[in-house]
Amino acid sequence: MTGFAATAALALASALTLGTAPAATHAPDPLARYHHQHLVWKSCVLGPGDDTGKDLQKAGARCADVTVPLDYDAPGGRTITVAVSRIRATDTTHRVGALLLNSGGPGGATIGDPPWVRAAMKDVGKRYDVVGVDPRFVGRSTAMDCHWPTGSAIRSPGHDRAGFDRSTAFAEELARRCRKYEGYVLPYTTTRNTARDMDVIRAALGERRISYLGYSYGTYLGEVYATMFPERTDRVVLDGVADPDRYSPRLLRGSEPANRHALRDWAAWTAARNTTYGLGRTRDAVLTVVDRIQAAAERAPLRVGDYRVDESTAPMVVFNGLSQDNDMAYGDFAQGMRDLRDAAAGKAVTPSPWLADTLGFTLTGSMSDYGSVQMSILCGDVAAPRDPETYWRDVQRARAQDPLFGPVTNNVGPCAFWDPPRERPTVIRNDLPALLVNATGDPRTVYQGAQAVHRDWPSSRLVTLRGADQHAVFGVYGSDCVDATVNAYLATGKLPATDVTCAASPH
Repeated sequence: MTGFAATAALALASALTLGTAPAATHAPDPLARYHHQHLVWKSCVLGPGDDTGKDLQKAGARCADVTVPLDYDAPGGRTITVAVSRIRATDTTHRVGALLLNSGGPGGATIGDPPWVRAAMKDVGKRYDVVGVDPRFVGRSTAMDCHWPTGSAIRSPGHDRAGFDRSTAFAEELARRCRKYEGYVLPYTTTRNTARDMDVIRAALGERRISYLGYSYGTYLGEVYATMFPERTDRVVLDGVADPDRYSPRLLRGSEPANRHALRDWAAWTAARNTTYGLGRTRDAVLTVVDRIQAAAERAPLRVGDYRVDESTAPMVVFNGLSQDNDMAYGDFAQGMRDLRDAAAGKAVTPSPWLADTLGFTLTGSMSDYGSVQMSILCGDVAAPRDPETYWRDVQRARAQDPLFGPVTNNVGPCAFWDPPRERPTVIRNDLPALLVNATGDPRTVYQGAQAVHRDWPSSRLVTLRGADQHAVFGVYGSDCVDATVNAYLATGKLPATDVTCAASPH
């Protein structure tokens, strides 16, 4: 949440006097070259193996690169590009405008999202240009990469002070790499600059206003954009709501109860399928297996194919398994836990596809660019405490409440060793008319956060998916109730008269 320095003030100075009336003059637009740029729309397919591009092409999308300034305080200086995709409206008679998307992260690529979002919108989608955006330094946009040995800076500190000290050294090394490899762009890798890029995209598309659909971190981006450019927003849907008062590099703190609840629900589902997964016939038996895996990883790293899963990594596998409430995600997680159980027993293990992807993301640099951007945005937005002892005390307190998740969500990260943000945090407007969507069991953007945002914004409406441990709902979970409510708002621009509660689907 970073403070606002106006970027594109369009101040009209017109003076009419009796007698000789001087011609109206306009203050020059410092971003005119960006606002009025000509976009070259082309095929989205980058090559034979580009599945994302092929899906976009099949859906009728075209892609373009939008030029934006690296530093909005110096728009005549260095430029970067932001990649966008667009499926144009087909119902031009009832066209609403452009709907920009952001799927979260921070650092998540969104350019490939228009096809499935357009499908979720059903007939309403025909009235919008659905626009995917890879934010600055993400995906097909101008790249940044700190050359990390991991795709995520999030780790468990382990069970003792020695583990915490290793975790602190790891976080400091990640920060050092970012200064070494990307120090020049780090000050400009922020949510506020991403919001400014969105407004350049709006202008380059020829739109007076844009509508917006954001998930997870994308809800915070939407809050910032609507605060910085209140006259430029139309219909706003925020799904998996980030509470701006809690947004910071430590935004996972407080999510331990929701993650524990999600773990218990998964364990009950897995116990009912013991003949398939063999992890236990009761919920508590399955949870005991999870605890035994953690204890084994504390004693010695577990051999899982080419990977070594130690006490800092094993909790992350569990944490990463808890965000989607459906049979496929639950089954993938159960197979991963079965693999780790076998590894803990000394068996030779070839990891299942989900576990292999999770370990590759955590233990290799194959997605270093994603982790680099994610942490750079968080560190660039809001300062974090700099004294490691602050984190050690918080880890110990949280461990007493939840020994698995508490240390993870309170651990030290690279932001403790980052340069201070260039701008102050954004104070989000409290009159934002928006449709908020959240599941009661969301383990990432917890439901209490959505409730707090709704209380602070009397002009908002809250759509609650009750009884699901689901992160991101519209078009993802499969709730006809949620999807219909969102589509009605996108179709009419009118928020529901009252808040809406939808029931979760049974497993």
